Amino acid sequence: MGENKKVIFSGIQPSGELTIGNYFGAIKNWVKLQDEYDCYYCIVDLHAITVKQEPKDLRRRTLQLIATYIASGIDPEKNTIFIQSHVPAHVQAQWILNCTSYVGELSRMTQFKDKSKKYEDTGIGAGLLNYPVLMAADILIYQADLVPVGKDQTQHIELTRDLAQRFNSTYSETFKIPEGYIPTGGAKIMSLQEPIKKMSKSSDNPNSFILIMDPPEVIKRKVARAVTDNIGVVKYTDDQPGVKNLMNIMSCCTGMSTADIEKKYEGQGYAKFKEDVAEALIQELEPIQNKVNELLKDKSYLQDICKKGAQKASYVANKTVSKMMRKVGFILPEK
Repeated sequence: MGENKKVIFSGIQPSGELTIGNYFGAIKNWVKLQDEYDCYYCIVDLHAITVKQEPKDLRRRTLQLIATYIASGIDPEKNTIFIQSHVPAHVQAQWILNCTSYVGELSRMTQFKDKSKKYEDTGIGAGLLNYPVLMAADILIYQADLVPVGKDQTQHIELTRDLAQRFNSTYSETFKIPEGYIPTGGAKIMSLQEPIKKMSKSSDNPNSFILIMDPPEVIKRKVARAVTDNIGVVKYTDDQPGVKNLMNIMSCCTGMSTADIEKKYEGQGYAKFKEDVAEALIQELEPIQNKVNELLKDKSYLQDICKKGAQKASYVANKTVSKMMRKVGFILPEK
């Protein structure tokens, strides 16, 4: 990889099945970045356990996520694909950064406030409070220039920048200060049942999301049931959030502009439009689903990719962690 390429780091949690929101919002955009940047794409399994996971499901989803990355077009030869827990430097860096973080700034994080409400009765795990520090460590140990994020993650990037600047000013220049990168062209996919909310795999209503691995008949059924309105016109406007969302999905699948979609369905109502949205999704996802199923039959190939990815990631990450250790006053182990 070219020495002068900018570095991108991003990761997805294997904490649930992936939706088309994850695909269009993240993975499909990552594919476009792989020639221009030096990309580290991680399966962030350490983040996943901030909420209790069923161990066998976590293992299955981790492998499925690697297969999905590759099936979607992320080339393991061009990118570093790895499992976060295979690179101990993430946790080493997190502890050092933890000691420069303040409880106040962590408890002010919007996601912490939202998620901790759910666990007030059973007890709020320390991992929920601390995971933004792990996220900062994930990014900073690769000296990442850019981090592809949704708008809901910009607060975490701000914290990462604050921690990096704080460490740099306390101990001298150590980290690059990363920037959030909001990719162009990937629309935010909303819930099919409540189109003013982001599509989420944790929703209680399975009709509100479409999974990357949903079979064609399920996709058709969920799109047919998607909430629209009684206006009956395919128009791209905030007054019709359900229709706007389906238009975004069609645009992501076909590359058609929303203006072209409006023209195509002028005077046609919603039935044909919904059928075509479902068909476009099936065309987009079926080849990926077939490839994922094929890759999952070859676990040793997937494990080999993870091993090579972890070796390459560790080489880069360990250099940063050694620097951090030296600066805070630790004696480095003899090589």
